[in-house]
Amino acid sequence: MNPYILITLLFGLVLGTTITFNSSHWLLAWMGLEMNTLAIIPLMAQHHHPRAVEATTKYFLTQATAAAMLLFASTTNAWLSGQWEIQQISHPVPTTMITLALALKIGLAPLHAWLPEVLQGLDLTTGLILSTWQKLAPFALLVQIQPTNSHILIALGLTSTLVGGWGGLNQTQLRKVLAYSSIAHLGWMILVLQFSPSLTLLTLLTYLTMTLSTFLVFKLNKSTTINMLAASWAKAPALTTITPFILLSLGGLPPLTGFMPKWLILHELTKQDLAPAATLAALSALLSLYFYLRLTYAMTLTLSPNNLPGMLPWRLPSTQAALPLALSSSATICLLPLAPAAMAILTP
Repeated sequence: MNPYILITLLFGLVLGTTITFNSSHWLLAWMGLEMNTLAIIPLMAQHHHPRAVEATTKYFLTQATAAAMLLFASTTNAWLSGQWEIQQISHPVPTTMITLALALKIGLAPLHAWLPEVLQGLDLTTGLILSTWQKLAPFALLVQIQPTNSHILIALGLTSTLVGGWGGLNQTQLRKVLAYSSIAHLGWMILVLQFSPSLTLLTLLTYLTMTLSTFLVFKLNKSTTINMLAASWAKAPALTTITPFILLSLGGLPPLTGFMPKWLILHELTKQDLAPAATLAALSALLSLYFYLRLTYAMTLTLSPNNLPGMLPWRLPSTQAALPLALSSSATICLLPLAPAAMAILTP
């Protein structure tokens, strides 16, 4: 892609998200979401592969449906209350519609079916943008409206954690595994959104860091399936030693960084007398942990089929910058000691 076009599209991505962040009016927030969607569409279809075009078409239709639903809900709210302000939404009907529209935008279960299929058709770089940056603007709106219908949020959260766990069990494509991992993590964030928005933002920040590390590792290894992970020892031995910690951190295993948000969320749910929801969420985390362990096993304890003369593949110099991966992997592994500071910040 022409670098000038690429810079323009990336600028459109950043501008759309920034407009949504700074909006207090529903029309401006909707405009920012639309700019964001239109900027990423050419990035998704840039390889002109039929699978990429199919994924782009599915993404466009899904986002257009969610945007139309969001616009209709905000218009309904203005009709019922006379208010276009985001934080003035109070009627349960538009609140529910907006919550479901934003759930469709970010891929919460049971509105998740598009996410694994779309992510599977993209390259790892565009998939990273879709899994991280594209979640920010809808989450900003969810935090601002503070949905008052707790039953919908808890149902969406628990369904997402269960679907994200079950869906990833029998996958062999790494991008689909990461898609179901994203669904499960979004479920944890939605579960605690109405009780502690700051804890939701902490979980989102931790998820972005861990997902960035995972995508960069797979991109450096040029791996798209579980079987391709078996050649990691020969390609990057040092990175292969660190990667299990990144994957187990995604699964929420102590003493890694990913344990912190899940621990705090379970603590908050228990304080809110939602012990059954906390128990179900904790059990669903075991499902996710299983397929992270499966990836770890395939990467570190297996070798790809080969003959004696060709044990090692060529180690070509990587063009990927090492600093982002070094910083994100360090943060993914080592930030659990900051949990007391996080708890002090989150405690009102």
